[in-house]
Amino acid sequence: MGNLGLFGAANWIGILSTIFIVLCLYCVLTFFQHLKNNEERLIKQYKLAAVFCLAVALLVPAFYNLYIYSEMMR
Repeated sequence: MGNLGLFGAANWIGILSTIFIVLCLYCVLTFFQHLKNNEERLIKQYKLAAVFCLAVALLVPAFYNLYIYSEMMR
């Protein structure tokens, strides 16, 4: 096993982002199901979970790209 290096982590960031996008889709679909059944507590939980998953899926790659950019500019 060698060192992944600076760019080896990009593959894992992409996989992590994809997983969180799929989780976001699952939470949104479950949110609509609970909305139809009028379950207030579960509506709030899945709405928050969907927002969290989407935020992680979008922000982690963005912060990684900012980190790579700052390392390249040194």
